[in-house]
Amino acid sequence: MADDKDKTASFLPDFDIKKLLGDMKLPAVPDMDAVLSAHKRNLEALTEANRVALEGAQAVARRHMEILQSTMSGLTETLKELSTAGTPTSRAAKQTELLKQAYENAVANTKELGDLIQKSNAEALNKLNSRVSEAMTEMQAAFGKK
Repeated sequence: MADDKDKTASFLPDFDIKKLLGDMKLPAVPDMDAVLSAHKRNLEALTEANRVALEGAQAVARRHMEILQSTMSGLTETLKELSTAGTPTSRAAKQTELLKQAYENAVANTKELGDLIQKSNAEALNKLNSRVSEAMTEMQAAFGKK
């Protein structure tokens, strides 16, 4: 065993690892605290965007339920109106009017739900875009490329 150490020492007698590493041109290592802090802010931004998206989804679900309840109430009223006695012509006119109204309500409700979804998604995306922009600025500063 001692012979092995002697052979290594005789094979590389002037080898200095510190000198070798010191002579190498290694890229600067960024401040690890800054890197960890940036990752923390990235996670916070992602968490915030997810929170906004979840709240938006909940708002859409609530509004969808309200629309469904309103539609069911309207359907009950429609069936009552159609069951009343009347001439076939007046009943046909009433059905046409009710169908037109139902269609217009469906279009308006779909647009409203679409707008809610779009607003929620835009808000969440803005939070992520803002953080990405900040992260790029931080990276430029960390690597001295302002």
